Amino acid sequence: MAEHKLRRGQATVEFALLYGTVMVPLLFGFIYLAQLLWVWHSIVEFTRDGARYAATHCWAADGQNVIQYMQTNVPANIDQAEFQLGGSAAINVQYTELDPGGSGELIPFACGAGSVCEPDAVTVSVTGYQFQHYVLLLKSIAIPPFPTSQAMGGAGYDQTGNCTP
Repeated sequence: MAEHKLRRGQATVEFALLYGTVMVPLLFGFIYLAQLLWVWHSIVEFTRDGARYAATHCWAADGQNVIQYMQTNVPANIDQAEFQLGGSAAINVQYTELDPGGSGELIPFACGAGSVCEPDAVTVSVTGYQFQHYVLLLKSIAIPPFPTSQAMGGAGYDQTGNCTP
C-alpha cells in the first residue's frame, strides 16, 4: 500500500514538471504566434484598404488625406493605438506615374504648378512597426512594410473635373 502512494506522488511530480516546463511555455508560444498572425493579417488588410482609398479619392502630394483616413480606420488588433496615434509605425503614401520617356517604369509623380493632373498609381505601406507582446523575453519581430500598389481609379474627380473628397 505504501508503494502505491509513492507511485501516485511520483506521477504528480512528473505531471507538475511536464506541465511547468513544456505545456505552459507551449501554450504561451501558441498565444504569441496567434497574436502575431492576427496583427500580420490586419496590417496587410490595412495597407490594402489605404491603397483602395487613395486610388478612389483626391490625391494630395503629401498623402495626408489617406493617412488621416487610415488612422481613423485601423482594423481591430492589439496594437491599434500604435497606428492611430502615430507611434513608431509610419504610414507611407507614394504616388507614381508612368515614365514619360517610354521605359514603362513607374517613377515618382510630379505635377506642374497650376495644372490639373493626376497620378497613374499609388503605393501605401507601413514601416517601422515592431511586434513584441505577451512574452517580453522574446525579441521583437520587425513586420515587413507590406507595400500595396493600386492603379488610380478616377482619383476622386467627378465628370466636371471637381475633386470630391
